[in-house]
Amino acid sequence: MTEQEALLKADKSKGVLLFVAGLFFAVLWSSASTATKIGLLSAQPFVICIARFFLAGIVMLLIAHVLMGKRLPHGKEWKQLAIYGVLNISIYLGVYIVAMQEVSPGLGSLAIATNPVFISLMTSLLFRQRLKPITITSLLLCSTGVVLAAWPLMHQSMATPFGISLLMGSMLVYSIGVLYFSRQQWSDLHILTINGWQTLLGGIFLLPAAAITYNPAKNVWDRHFIGSVLWLAIPVSIVAVQLWLYLLRDNAVKASFWLFLCPVSGYIIANVLMKEPIGLYAMAGMLLVIAGLYLVQRKKTA
Repeated sequence: MTEQEALLKADKSKGVLLFVAGLFFAVLWSSASTATKIGLLSAQPFVICIARFFLAGIVMLLIAHVLMGKRLPHGKEWKQLAIYGVLNISIYLGVYIVAMQEVSPGLGSLAIATNPVFISLMTSLLFRQRLKPITITSLLLCSTGVVLAAWPLMHQSMATPFGISLLMGSMLVYSIGVLYFSRQQWSDLHILTINGWQTLLGGIFLLPAAAITYNPAKNVWDRHFIGSVLWLAIPVSIVAVQLWLYLLRDNAVKASFWLFLCPVSGYIIANVLMKEPIGLYAMAGMLLVIAGLYLVQRKKTA
């Protein structure tokens, strides 16, 4: 085998690996809303959050500090991790899981897919950049798509205006968290260390809310609760995030296109596991959200 043939074979193998990684990322990431909804059948929102974040955080920190020997954060890094944990875990996912009590799992995954659009919007607003027409158009398409998909669900008591408002509000907080993370200096702090500590700290900051709202009668430690927490902690919080980072390191623009698959796979998972109907409104909503995402990604590519 010549050197050129070896390089071509290596490129082909890497291409297959990236495709598999992207496919698994989209499926795992979009499964979070259905897994959350299943957990809510047996437990209160913040109980699920605390269990998920503590489990995921401890596993990541054990891998980072014990198995890989990565250093602990120090100095101002603790403050950065705390702020990031509040935004990305405590508020974003805390509000999101409360919203999931009021909306269907398919709608939850559809909303998650709008994150890149909200990030573009918040970038313009927070850093006083001129709001481009393409950003406004993308936001309108995505928002209309979510509302359109939710319309029949509201009549079937599978979604409420309050839940949709909370859902979109959580997406805004997530975009602020992403921008905060990108603007900080993290030195040589390993990504597992960052993810592990921000997840654990975010869970700790949610403890008061969990304690205040805790009602033993509303929590059953059954297979729904255990399965939901394990799935959200390991495949979603750890595996999906690491796959996403792997895709980003290779090519950020190509990686972002896997987000287009999230609304589709999210609705399919919700349909199979929770019998959520996929009607014309849901399909039209998905198409509008995908169109909005496409405009944002095309702008990034340009």
